[in-house]
Amino acid sequence: MRVVLQRVQKAQVTIAGQVHGAIQAGYVLLVGFRDGDGQPELDYLTHKILNLRVFSDDQGKMNLNIQQVGGAILSISQFTLYAETQHGNRPSFTAAGAPVRANQLYHTFNEQLAATGLKVATGEFGADMQVALVNDGPVTICYDTENK
Repeated sequence: MRVVLQRVQKAQVTIAGQVHGAIQAGYVLLVGFRDGDGQPELDYLTHKILNLRVFSDDQGKMNLNIQQVGGAILSISQFTLYAETQHGNRPSFTAAGAPVRANQLYHTFNEQLAATGLKVATGEFGADMQVALVNDGPVTICYDTENK
C-alpha cells in the first residue's frame, strides 16, 4: 500500500464538473494498493497518518497531529502510484492491485479513518477526477508498506 500525504489549507475533488468532496485544513491522501495488501497495511497506515505530527504548535514547531488540530482528510484513490517506469516511456501498472479488491480496501481504509471522528471526504474509485488543493508548507510525506 502506498500513500502520498500532503498537508493542505484546503482541497476539493471534482467529478464530471461537480464537487464530490471538499475539506478545509488537513490532508490530501493519494492512496494506492497492490495485490497482497490487506488489514495489516490498513491498520499500520491508519495509525501512522493519525499520529503524524506535522501541524505547528504555539511555538511554531511541528508537534501536533491532525486530530489535535481538528483537521480533515480528502482521500483519493490512485492506482498510478504503482506505475513502473524503468523500461520504455509508457508506464506499466501491473504492480497495482486488482480493481475489485483495491476498491474494497479503499473503502475500508476511509471508514477506519472516519471512525476516529475525523471528517473524511473522498473521490470516487476509478473515476476521472480533478483535484485542486492549496499545499500548506509544502509538507509532503510518502508512505510505502513494503518498507515498514
